[in-house]
Amino acid sequence: MLNQALCDRPVSQWLVLKSTLSHWLMTPTFIVLPLLILVFLPWMIPRLRWKRFWSGLGTVLLVIYFSATFPLTIAIAKKGLVTFIPPDPGTTVDAIVVLGRGEPFRHSRVQVAAELWRDRRAPLIFASGAGDGSEIVKQLEAKGIPDAALGEEHCSQTTKENALFTSSVLQPRGVKQILLVTDPPHMLRSLLTFQGMGFEVIPRTSPIPTELTSTRKAMLLFYEYMGLVSYGLRGEFLKHNSVEQNPPVAKVKNLANFDVQKQ
Repeated sequence: MLNQALCDRPVSQWLVLKSTLSHWLMTPTFIVLPLLILVFLPWMIPRLRWKRFWSGLGTVLLVIYFSATFPLTIAIAKKGLVTFIPPDPGTTVDAIVVLGRGEPFRHSRVQVAAELWRDRRAPLIFASGAGDGSEIVKQLEAKGIPDAALGEEHCSQTTKENALFTSSVLQPRGVKQILLVTDPPHMLRSLLTFQGMGFEVIPRTSPIPTELTSTRKAMLLFYEYMGLVSYGLRGEFLKHNSVEQNPPVAKVKNLANFDVQKQ
């Protein structure tokens, strides 16, 4: 039985910290001013030891901060995240799974998912993500996708929860093979996490919104590299049994009568 209380739980402290850190890093004044102080202040303190070290550290960090938003740096970092993503072979699957990442990313994901459904790649589109699941379904309905072909959960707050909650809903209904839709930087971590939950995954990337600033793009890439390391160290990419974990998923739409038809 699905636990409705999960959707009403507060946002995790880690996500609050991540949001605060992101805002801090994307506000140049909060970064540049302290680093300039680190560069010049040691030379104003006569008896301070390691002046060259602290001043040099500040200079290096300033260079890293500004160079991180260069188009070439972003392109190289992005290439590192997408190099190992396998191509889409064009085969049919049991379901299309669309991951949420906030309002700016929805339109492109809805476009990709709708095209895949119209190409008859899968009979179901399932949207996953707190604040995104319901909105993605509404946009798909506006594009003419029938209500019976849509499902969603809007409780997951992390990529791990995306995979865990999606597997707990879809796998008991026979869904094993999925087309996974998310942006290129997020795809590798999502692919490995969903595979760890027992899905056979075909990745299908959706474009990064063009209106994102270079600083925001750099932050996305930074978080994905950190996420890969964090998930890897915690064993999130290893095979899990979603039934044994018994996640308290809540508020799932339209899947009561859905089962994959075996060919």
